[in-house]
Amino acid sequence: MRKTSISIVVAAVFALGGCAGLGGPPPAVGDSADTVKLKLGQPTSSYSAGPEQLLEYANGPMGQTTYMARIGADGRLTAFEQVLTGEKFATIMVGTATRDDVLHTIGRPAERSYLPLRDFEVWSYRYKESGVWNSMMHVHFDRGGVVRMMQNGPDPMYEEKRFFR
Repeated sequence: MRKTSISIVVAAVFALGGCAGLGGPPPAVGDSADTVKLKLGQPTSSYSAGPEQLLEYANGPMGQTTYMARIGADGRLTAFEQVLTGEKFATIMVGTATRDDVLHTIGRPAERSYLPLRDFEVWSYRYKESGVWNSMMHVHFDRGGVVRMMQNGPDPMYEEKRFFR
């Protein structure tokens, strides 16, 4: 039993260590990419977007935030923002946005699923709707990787479980 308790404590310390980078002061516009990584740690993913590099700091799959650091062609931070918001979701254009567009806008999903009846791949993102409600945004892609539908609703992970007898 003692070994199990120690293992749990060690695992918790390592898990929290991954979050520690976002607990300090945020990077400032103009910081070098190396300074951003020193402040935040290694990104969960990085993407090339033309001359820009995007550094993703996802707090998932259970977290409700993803931060995106935009590094300009000069290697300096141009923007740093939390992207799992209603405003950011609204910038994804149904019918034209692709998987890459979605990754560059809001990062990797918390969950992926498939709807065989519609032949849609679905990426789901946990977030706080209006900063208050535990929600999920579901982005549906057709076989060609184009966004065909977006749908949000309550996050079932936070829904009250009721058992009827």
